[in-house]
Amino acid sequence: MWAASCLASCCASCTCGLCTSAVAGISRRSARIAYCCLFAFSLVISWILREVAAPLLKQLPWINTFTNTPPKEWFQSNAVLRVSSGNFLFFLVHALIMIGVKDQNDKRVSLHHGGWIVKIVVWIVLIVLMFFLPNVVITIYETLSKFGSGFFLLVQVILLLDFTYTWNDSWVEKDERKWYIILFSVSILCCVATYSFSGVLFVWFNPSGRDCGLNVFFIVMTMVLAFAFVVIALHPKVNGSLLPASVISVYCAYLCYSALSSEPRDYECNGLHNHSKRVSTADLVTGMLTTILSVVYSAVRAGSSTTFLSPPSSPKSEGSAKPLLEGEIESGRDDSKGSDPKPATYSYFFFHIIFALASMYSAMLFTGWNSTTPYGSELINVGWTTVWIRICTQWATAALYLWTLVAPILLPDRQFY
Repeated sequence: MWAASCLASCCASCTCGLCTSAVAGISRRSARIAYCCLFAFSLVISWILREVAAPLLKQLPWINTFTNTPPKEWFQSNAVLRVSSGNFLFFLVHALIMIGVKDQNDKRVSLHHGGWIVKIVVWIVLIVLMFFLPNVVITIYETLSKFGSGFFLLVQVILLLDFTYTWNDSWVEKDERKWYIILFSVSILCCVATYSFSGVLFVWFNPSGRDCGLNVFFIVMTMVLAFAFVVIALHPKVNGSLLPASVISVYCAYLCYSALSSEPRDYECNGLHNHSKRVSTADLVTGMLTTILSVVYSAVRAGSSTTFLSPPSSPKSEGSAKPLLEGEIESGRDDSKGSDPKPATYSYFFFHIIFALASMYSAMLFTGWNSTTPYGSELINVGWTTVWIRICTQWATAALYLWTLVAPILLPDRQFY
């Protein structure tokens, strides 16, 4: 009983010493990297507990309150949700503390950069405490996580758009013939990859002799969107480029595949049903890497005062904050001698909100957007809920990208960056 009660503590303590020293060392150079490492550890703990926690949670009377014991999948999902909720509270509290921080003279900046031993202890305690909460609290958190995950997916799309435009601009600014050739070659390669992969999807998810109209609709829509991206981006009245259009097309093709591969394994149009476990594991790893990369990119990109991730600068200090270069040490205090305070290099509030939303999304990633699943505990992100979530994400990606192309035409009086 006591071993079960201290389940999360034992798992977290295994990496506590390593985590403390590593995070403390990294944070001397960049607090953002340290937070990313802590978030990555939370994903590992969630994965471990999902595999081993079910037998132990069955012995806890405040968790197993049912007359008929739920299936193993319910306890696995419950363990993931409790770790996620502790992680969410940790970053949410940080975000609330950092509301309104705009310059380095604010005393709260030191809370963001320092005190890592205390932070890790608090993080562990929060995760452990979540295993003592009643099930109704976790159920409420699960419901809220579905909405929070939707916001995270939206932010993920915005970050992808920001990345593609930044990538394109960096090559165009070189203003050299070889970079234009590389730009064109990469764009063509992405376009070819999109349509080639769509053809493969027809083979995998539209088997002969089956009525797979829904799958055909998803695949054809993906191809139509890819064509529309290129046509609109190259229109004379649109200030677009081929590279962002092609990269977004590849991402939409990936989302289509991800949605189709999440169809139930007994669905006759899912040609990967014989490889469900392998596909599910690969899908989980891809989802984890995508989540971590999104969070890391938001953390790194937030170092620029010219992005939407940064706090507004005053007229006097606008342009004074520059991106942190590689090897440049972050500092929580203002060493400037002038009368004007040094502005914050990024929005600490938005930074921690990203991690809080990512914590919610990681819970949905591990549980397949449901507390229980009839498709077996070895499968992750399988079911019609996951299918429609990813298809809607594809459509939202397409809508946002097309809006970035036509918005300057529809709203000529507004300035777009």
